[in-house]
Amino acid sequence: MVKSGLLRSYTIDNKGKEHILMFAPEDWIITDNTPPEQPGELYIDALEDSEIIILEKGKEDKIDLQKILNRLNALQKRIVMMMSATAIERYEYFIHTYPNVTQRIPQLMIASYLGITPEALSKVKSNRKKSIKNLNLD
Repeated sequence: MVKSGLLRSYTIDNKGKEHILMFAPEDWIITDNTPPEQPGELYIDALEDSEIIILEKGKEDKIDLQKILNRLNALQKRIVMMMSATAIERYEYFIHTYPNVTQRIPQLMIASYLGITPEALSKVKSNRKKSIKNLNLD
């Protein structure tokens, strides 16, 4: 569990491209759920100086159940969004899910999380700003 700081989990495909699964700011749980007898599927690294709480195997019951449910809910919603939502909808969900993270990570990582190119992210952000501006003018 992240006590302070910011972590990310990601995989690297056979072409060397990173695909970010999730970010873990303060009070989030991050893990690779691969069974112990298999090689891990995810890399986890700190994007900032971080303090983490490492839970011992078999002592997971000490984790707040609500934090586990929140993590599962976020991952489920992310999978559904990746299958059916537009890039702008995924960006809106990212902002909602990680309200204090957008200024703490590079745009390249946000684009990776959204499954789009950095150029497409720039367009999404530009279109979002125009939409907000138009709403404020009405």
